[in-house]
This record gives sequence, C-alpha cells and structure tokens, in this order.
Amino acid sequence: MARKAFETFEAVSAVVPREGGGYFAAIATKAIGGSGAPRFNKVLEEHSFKTATEADDAAAVQLTHLKGVDDEGGLVW
Repeated sequence: MARKAFETFEAVSAVVPREGGGYFAAIATKAIGGSGAPRFNKVLEEHSFKTATEADDAAAVQLTHLKGVDDEGGLVW
C-alpha cells in the first residue's frame, strides 16, 4: 500500500473486488482527521488483475501521478 498526503486529504493505493473474480486498481481518499468511510476511486478501469497484490501495485504507480484531491474526495490528475 502506498500513501500520499495533500493539504486536507490523504490518498492510498487500494483494490476493489471485481464481480466474477479478480480486482480493480483503486485509490482511496479520505479527509485528514475526518470520520467516515473513505471514497474508493477506480483507476485503470479497463484492466482487471488476478491478484489483489497486482492491483495494489498498479494503483501505487497511478498514485505517483496524482496531483491532488478535490473537496468531495475525487482525484485530480
């Protein structure tokens, strides 16, 4: 799992299970110091991965390109 902090939000590499098997790469965002569940944003949606580790590794690479997080927890590229 990779992590990147911004002024008011943090983002971490994550995975989302795919119906029928496999995983999607994702980036989860959450307000720093906030309560509630994180928002999961799928990345590379055209790809699915056999293992969670593969999906997380791909999400970690995408996280390095992330420029920020908007007020709703969406990704800013």
